[in-house]
Amino acid sequence: MNKVRYYKGIHKVKVVTESLGYLIVEALEEFDDSVNGEKVKVVVGEKRIVPIDAVYNRRVLPTVKEHTYELKMEEKLKRLVEKEERQKRGKT
Repeated sequence: MNKVRYYKGIHKVKVVTESLGYLIVEALEEFDDSVNGEKVKVVVGEKRIVPIDAVYNRRVLPTVKEHTYELKMEEKLKRLVEKEERQKRGKT
């Protein structure tokens, strides 16, 4: 096995064993993780059992959600632009 993958798309790990729905991975770098809501420090060489869908082939940038206020303002701006366009079409 011994394939280098990325846990949660960020942390470099080595796949040791694959089983039904889970992988046993060995950490190749230190990182913080959470188990049952508690933060845990994972050290180099530590083995963990993780679900297959948490391990990626390539490093993935984490998605950043836009702030709710920004989304609301963007929607408001779109409505104002559409309203203005409708008024212009009505006058011509």
